[in-house]
Amino acid sequence: MVANLLCVAAAWAAWALQDENLLVRLWRLTEPLRGYLNFKWELGNLVFSIMTLLLGLAVLLVAFFFSRYARRFIESRMARHKHLDPGVQFTILRLVHYFVITVGLIVALRVAVAADFTSLAVVFTALSVGIGFGLQFIAGDIASGFIILFERPVRVGDYLTIPGPDGKLTEGRVHSINLRTTIVITNDNIASVVPNSKIVNQNFLNWSYRERRTRLSIPVGVSYDADPAHVTETLLRAAEGVQFLLKEPKPSVQFLEFADSSLDFRLLVWTDRPRRHPFIKSEIRYNIHRLFKEEGIEIPYPQRDLRLRDAGPLRPGPLAADGDGEVPEEVKVGRKP
Repeated sequence: MVANLLCVAAAWAAWALQDENLLVRLWRLTEPLRGYLNFKWELGNLVFSIMTLLLGLAVLLVAFFFSRYARRFIESRMARHKHLDPGVQFTILRLVHYFVITVGLIVALRVAVAADFTSLAVVFTALSVGIGFGLQFIAGDIASGFIILFERPVRVGDYLTIPGPDGKLTEGRVHSINLRTTIVITNDNIASVVPNSKIVNQNFLNWSYRERRTRLSIPVGVSYDADPAHVTETLLRAAEGVQFLLKEPKPSVQFLEFADSSLDFRLLVWTDRPRRHPFIKSEIRYNIHRLFKEEGIEIPYPQRDLRLRDAGPLRPGPLAADGDGEVPEEVKVGRKP
């Protein structure tokens, strides 16, 4: 269909070029439309027309397409280097995108409204006023996005634990770092949109900042009647056969303290799959519960010793009844009949 239309248009253009009078008539017919499209509008120092606005929009679209193809080209080049960190690749691609879009936006403004540095200063002044009146949070998120890209406390693929708006912890893998927000995919495969300023301005856990290997701690308390050596051996058995655990470093047990009602231990294990830590801890706790029952090791309830002191016979108070069960006369004073 498209090929047929192109053939018809080419044939019509070839015929029209042979007839100069037809071209002149067509040019005259389009003169009102061209005059309307090229009519100059003035807004302060900005001079523009519908045609220049359309050209500026075209420049901006070209910048978007050029950014997309430039990122694809750079990404294909970087894919050959397997040792290159994915976070570094993401940062480079983001910076290329922002640079191309910024240059395209400046050129589009120059073409569309004949903007010069003075006009841009006016625009930025207006933006600063808008930021002062209500866009300060957005500006803070954008600035935080550049801090994250350059300082790189968080990288794509990192596993984070971040306090949520309701005080609960959000755990998940960083999917993307955008200009204003960071997308975190939780273990439930839910996308959590976190403003960049929340990451920069508050404490959070990055399970894979330096390396993937992470140590997990499973605390447990046992009765004072239990043998610590027996407890240690049983806890080490509970870590055997659990998925996603590393053989090196080996699991270990620490005797923490003599608590009020228990002997407190903790089992330490290592994994290179920090995202699986809820599953790993759950499997180990199942094993501990089963093995403790088999080995007769008791997990005690909180206990308190209550001592009663003998203070002698109770003395009747002023409201106590006499031996016959009658209230003394001095107590009856003031009662209504």
